Amino acid sequence: MKKTASLDTKTPASSAQIASALSLAIHEHRIAPGTKLGEDELGEIYGVSRTVVRSALQSLSYIQLVEIHRNRGAFVARPSPKEATEVFEARELLEPRTARTAAQFATEADIALLERHIKDEHVALDASDLGRALYLSGLFHMEIARIANQSTIAAMIETLVARSSLIIALYWRRESALCEKHAHHALVRALAQGNGAQAEELMRSHLVDLHSALDLRQQVGNFGSLKDALRL
Repeated sequence: MKKTASLDTKTPASSAQIASALSLAIHEHRIAPGTKLGEDELGEIYGVSRTVVRSALQSLSYIQLVEIHRNRGAFVARPSPKEATEVFEARELLEPRTARTAAQFATEADIALLERHIKDEHVALDASDLGRALYLSGLFHMEIARIANQSTIAAMIETLVARSSLIIALYWRRESALCEKHAHHALVRALAQGNGAQAEELMRSHLVDLHSALDLRQQVGNFGSLKDALRL
């Protein structure tokens, strides 16, 4: 998976490509919560019309990564402390049960994919690329929902994971808010063994630990310009 949010400049970018690039930059904490996403600025960056940009921003608003305010424009969502608590409580309700179900269906290929995610996550951690590590951690959780073959719940978890990325960007205690280094390894072992009860308990404990590592009294400031964030 490419880290850069830049696109091929030989052909005009589609709204889906722009949405994907912006989503990646937000998940990797290169664009801060609360950042204004101006249609003119993004159109200039990607060489497309405001209509194309507007479509991309609308798609990101559906998964609550972006908030669109009438007469003000689009902004990266900025969850409140109350919303942060609700998101993690929802994850603590949904994901443990999903992990139990995933243990019934996980194939060797699924386990290998999850192990690759962990390897890539640890490479990012070793390189002190914390935003990248958190992005990969979110993908790991979404893969477990996919393995459970619960499409409706998986869509909910995808939105919750996206919101979690914003919450961590605002409220994390940097090192402690990262997923504990061996938590994902233990989860994969339980899934590989088909041990649903253990997978459920490990997921619950893992999410509670992540939630408790946040400091909902503080908020991190802005990170930089859009052009810098998008590697253009």
